[in-house]
Amino acid sequence: MLENALSNKNKSFDYKDLTKELEKNLSSLQQKIRAEKLPVIILLEGWGASGKGTLISDMIKMLDPRFFKVYSTMPATEAERRYPMMKRYWENIPEYGAISVLDRSWYQELAIAKMEEGISDEEYARRIGSVNTFERQLSDDGYLIIKFFLHISRKEQKKRFLKLKEDSSTKWRVTELDKKRHKNYDSYYRQFDDMLAKTNTPHCPWRIIDTTDRSFTRFQVFNILVSQIANAVNADSSEPKVIEETAHQFELSPCPKLADVKLDSKVLQPSKYYDELKKNQKELARLHGKIYKKKIPVILLFEGWDAAGKGGAIKRVSYALDPRGYEAVPIAAPDKRELNHHYLWRFWNNLPKSGHITIFDRSWYGRVMVERLEGFTSPERCAMAYREINEFESELVREGVIILKFWMQIDKDEQLRRFTDRQNTPEKQWKITDEDWRNREKWDEYENAVDEMLMKTSTKNAPWNIIEANNKLYARIKVMNIIIDSISEYIKNSGK
Repeated sequence: MLENALSNKNKSFDYKDLTKELEKNLSSLQQKIRAEKLPVIILLEGWGASGKGTLISDMIKMLDPRFFKVYSTMPATEAERRYPMMKRYWENIPEYGAISVLDRSWYQELAIAKMEEGISDEEYARRIGSVNTFERQLSDDGYLIIKFFLHISRKEQKKRFLKLKEDSSTKWRVTELDKKRHKNYDSYYRQFDDMLAKTNTPHCPWRIIDTTDRSFTRFQVFNILVSQIANAVNADSSEPKVIEETAHQFELSPCPKLADVKLDSKVLQPSKYYDELKKNQKELARLHGKIYKKKIPVILLFEGWDAAGKGGAIKRVSYALDPRGYEAVPIAAPDKRELNHHYLWRFWNNLPKSGHITIFDRSWYGRVMVERLEGFTSPERCAMAYREINEFESELVREGVIILKFWMQIDKDEQLRRFTDRQNTPEKQWKITDEDWRNREKWDEYENAVDEMLMKTSTKNAPWNIIEANNKLYARIKVMNIIIDSISEYIKNSGK
């Protein structure tokens, strides 16, 4: 791709005057971005001394500083390395109607990491996949991502480095790493070229800019920005998106329909329950120490019917854990800030770091249940969520996260008994709401949605565990047994 990035400058044009007009257009387009709630990511990659900083300065002069942020991507800190690679990039995606300008980006995890960190070909390919998935998910959600690679020849880069070193106020900008990269220009060229080709997608294509001539460079960049943003804000939002099937991309784990789950025979007597509970909590405490030492992150995810016993199971599990090493995250309706981002944003922000456990009381599966059935999200976006969720969980599993998903299953009669008990017991009345009763009226609709969810998102690496929960004591012990067995098996097979 870099080989074809030759300048098409027409010397008869006055690019400075043309660029001034484009700058004005960009300023006015920012107001349309706000009005249309269009999230925009402007990303600049390229060679050292290719002019990224100058271009960013030129861009932001025309923008209202209240509605954009500039991020300069540095190597990941030790703390950031304790999380999945893409987490820090998810954290900084803009709100709807805002702009993020990136001086380098997630692409530092690809070609640069291959050249300087020595990541394997397999890891490089995995990261390419992660980046392409990330960009496609954002694009599907309406994000506009404009990617520039600023290109200069080896000769031009040397010329610029020499000029910077001649001035005492700028010579510090030419680092030893810059010198090393320049010396190995041809090797970096090949790696950049490979990266660009493999991440040049229809939804997020690269714009490769020859930056030899600053005036022409500014014209090209502003011309692309104005045309792409104008097209996006004027696009017909009523045009349906293409929905891609998900099942064929992931190895699924068979899961029964809820109606086929036998509940009545799953009973545990209190005398046996307390012995099992004590034994399991002791073992969980031991395993928590092991995963902390071995830096294994764990997600425990609980979904289920209202009053199915999620809270009770979570309480018994968390009692065994070191409070410094876990966090329980209750998921309610998204707040205003969360609604202004991609729906997975708030979950990426709550992932456990290595050696820690995050317990989700409800989760990202609300996208294909309550959001779908209550009409909070368009049918097209809900349909896309199966694939996005499988990709999200697959990404976490590849990063070494243990994901255990539990569906707490009770029947309709048992739910009514528990609702009535809550309503008639003063200290439990806070647990029952009008919304619980409304949801109960839609039991059949929810059951169909859950069956589809289980069928499409129970994957080999992150299968669903259906817990027969009519008997609370049985359900709690079964949850704990699955956690103990799964973590023990992971440690044994991982060799950690």
